[in-house]
Amino acid sequence: MKSGKWKWVIFVILLLIGIAAGVKWFPFKGLVDRGPQGRGSKTQMALPVEVAQIQQGPISSKRSFSGALEALSEFVVAPKVSGRVERLLVNQSDRVKRGQVVAELDNAEYVQAVAQAQADLVVARANLALARSELETSTREFERTQKLLKRGIASDSEFDKIRADKLAKQAQLQVAQAKVTKAESSLETEKIRLGYTKVTANWSGGNDTRLVAERYLDEGQTVTANEPLMLIVEIDPIVGVVYVTEKDYARLRHGRVVSLSTDAYPGEMFYGRVDRIAPVFRKSTRQARAEMTIENPGHRLKPGMFIRATVVLERVPRTTIVPEAALVTRDDRTGVFVVTEDGQTVGWREVKVGIQEGGLAQVAGEGLSGRVVTMGQHLIDDGSAITIARSDERKIASPQEEAPIP
Repeated sequence: MKSGKWKWVIFVILLLIGIAAGVKWFPFKGLVDRGPQGRGSKTQMALPVEVAQIQQGPISSKRSFSGALEALSEFVVAPKVSGRVERLLVNQSDRVKRGQVVAELDNAEYVQAVAQAQADLVVARANLALARSELETSTREFERTQKLLKRGIASDSEFDKIRADKLAKQAQLQVAQAKVTKAESSLETEKIRLGYTKVTANWSGGNDTRLVAERYLDEGQTVTANEPLMLIVEIDPIVGVVYVTEKDYARLRHGRVVSLSTDAYPGEMFYGRVDRIAPVFRKSTRQARAEMTIENPGHRLKPGMFIRATVVLERVPRTTIVPEAALVTRDDRTGVFVVTEDGQTVGWREVKVGIQEGGLAQVAGEGLSGRVVTMGQHLIDDGSAITIARSDERKIASPQEEAPIP
């Protein structure tokens, strides 16, 4: 008896649960059954949706890349002769002007070489004077013998001997002149080498003033010819370097606007433009190098800093814009639901989607004005009745113009 009573109680509980479930399912089933209806439907239930305003304005396609800053140009200062570093006239971070002497080497050896070359030149010039004198004497003897030969006093053999001596003296004069030229050249060479002991920073192009980035040696150390002594860089403007994939490479163009940020100055933006794009991709990464020139008048940005660069790949000055949430795909076609003027129903509008950026999308199509449905599209169809959740009605913020380049 007790067992039968418990069975009856269980049966009543299950019956009540079933009734309660049926009560909850009935409205939902009615909602589903009366959900998306065609234009020919006579009975429609107004479905709640959220909407946003269709707007006209500019939209940009942007991509963000990570990269680093590099100096616009680098100049390695290296002496052309070897020697001991006697003085370093600049230090790291100092400003250097084009042609400025930045270091001096011990020049005692080169001063001595100049003195030796000067002495050699004096000897060569003395030998030249002697050769000229001997040639003059030989020439006078030749002329005298020639006259005697015509008078029959001198013999042919005597004349030939005098003529040969004159030719020898002419050759000796030419040799002496060549030795003077060689001695003069040697002297100039030694003077140039002596001048090389004053190491100058002579770069070509760019600004006349740069900064010392690194100094590799100290005073008292010995440096060999062409050994790096210091590095001088130009950082105004400075170069930002990023690497782009094939997908973005096709849309990257010279002159595109770039905005970048760095951890050194949080919340602050710097601006520049794309200047150079590599014509080849790296085999290891399948990426191409892109360089951006950024104005840096206060030298706040330094080579080696990590940057996050945002590049405007494409910009349309005026177009139709809707939220990305409004886009719906039906039967492999993309479109939006446009709210009618009375706000009671919606109409399907097929669109062609362009730039999508920051939750907004560029669209093109017919009948795109007013408001579009941004939530609840899965329950509606062309001609469906709706009720707008006004507290959730949204308006697209007008896209801002690109920040100007300072």
